[in-house]
Amino acid sequence: MNHKHSRRSVAARAGWRHRVCDVLRGERGSVSVELVIATPLLLLMLLAIVQFALWSHATHIAQAAASQGLAAARAQNGSAAAGTSSARQLLDQLAGGPLAGSAVTSDRGADSASVRIRGTATSVVPFLSLPVHAEAVGPVERFVPDLADG
Repeated sequence: MNHKHSRRSVAARAGWRHRVCDVLRGERGSVSVELVIATPLLLLMLLAIVQFALWSHATHIAQAAASQGLAAARAQNGSAAAGTSSARQLLDQLAGGPLAGSAVTSDRGADSASVRIRGTATSVVPFLSLPVHAEAVGPVERFVPDLADG
């Protein structure tokens, strides 16, 4: 009896292997299909992350240039032209790569000054153009004599 039992278990194991092989033959090539679908999606996601990082960096550069331009424009003897020049100088130094097509506008009134920077972030993803805007506004510095010490 032992001998018959062992033959059945060997046959059962062999049958199980054949069933697994039959199932796996139906899945042949599925890894290739998954890679064909997953790889472009993974690369697109990676490019989107890099694009967001470039846009964020370009925005920070534009904000830094607007702040520096505002400091020059709102100084006691400053002007809108000085603000534009100062912002443009910083943009020329820093924004060689991430910020393209930047435009600087400055205004200085009797009480306040402002510097605005517009441009686009360098594109990594084809057909995607992300705008960059930065603005800095502040009061004009002026000397006010202390009249209380009379």
